[in-house]
Amino acid sequence: MSTVDIRVPATSANLGPGFDSLGLALDLYDEVRATLTGERGVHVTVEGEGAGQGELDLGEGHLIIKAMRRTFDRMGVPQPEGIRLHCRNRIPHARGLGSSSAAVCAGILAARALAGAGSGTETHTESRTKTDSRPESVPGTFGARAKSSDGGPHAGGFADGVGLSDDEVFALATEMEGHPDNVAPCLAGGLTIAWTDHSGSPRMVKLLPDVRIRPVVFVPATRLATETARGLLPKDVPHKDASFNAGRAALLIAALTQRPERGLLFAATEDRLHQDYRAPAMRASADLVERLRAVGVPAVVSGAGPTVLAFSTPDSQDLIAPEVGNDWHIQLMDVDPVGANVQFPETR
Repeated sequence: MSTVDIRVPATSANLGPGFDSLGLALDLYDEVRATLTGERGVHVTVEGEGAGQGELDLGEGHLIIKAMRRTFDRMGVPQPEGIRLHCRNRIPHARGLGSSSAAVCAGILAARALAGAGSGTETHTESRTKTDSRPESVPGTFGARAKSSDGGPHAGGFADGVGLSDDEVFALATEMEGHPDNVAPCLAGGLTIAWTDHSGSPRMVKLLPDVRIRPVVFVPATRLATETARGLLPKDVPHKDASFNAGRAALLIAALTQRPERGLLFAATEDRLHQDYRAPAMRASADLVERLRAVGVPAVVSGAGPTVLAFSTPDSQDLIAPEVGNDWHIQLMDVDPVGANVQFPETR
């Protein structure tokens, strides 16, 4: 039997003005152990979010299994006879924190690792270091390979061979998810800017936010399907609103990475493209965003909602609690800087 462990972070997309392009990885994780067995069939067990509620398919319909199957096919690898999956879910489902993207990425990376696939050396991921003010581009590998003391694979664990490159992993995850804004930070970590080039291929740039900024998430008990939220968006928006958001998205990158001042973050998180249109489907979330912003807290809807995300700075932490009632699960987080992690348990 072959076994691999995958850890994937929660993510927040859009971040206000960066609709379908900006994403942030958070230090809240789903963990998956995938094993190829000699027994026919699929066996899935779940603990944590979604366990014992009858809402998750525990067979071929499970999203991680579907992603694994799709990846084996894409690689031209024969489908394994049996797969055993154990999921420890911490990312809330249908709350705008990237749970489906995490599942898709986990499945793709598990299949790539179990098939003995090597990671390609070319990647369109770039990382910004904090050693000085100049951006520095360095290659990255989803899952980050390292060597154990005995020379075997460890933190990345990908055996050298023919398989999916990081570009192909990102493309397949985007294909399955429909858009790249959540899968990019889930795979690469940090703050990501994603776009699609003229050939239709997804691309990303990874940056690291200033360490003084800490995201705070406010998770409600209610859920909202992404399809429902997207269905409220108009087909066309005024040119002035598109221009407004373009400026705010550019400002947000500067504020998050170089000038983490509350005033700049507040201005940079303004949005005219999606949050107001979606507000009728998540009135409590819209009201919370409005209350937080009324006292100067940079707050936005996380992804398609209904979770709310605020950027906490040292001078805004005391402003948050008085505006939040008892209907929200509040969690102060850090930005996950590395993204998805892959390990083979026998080399830990």
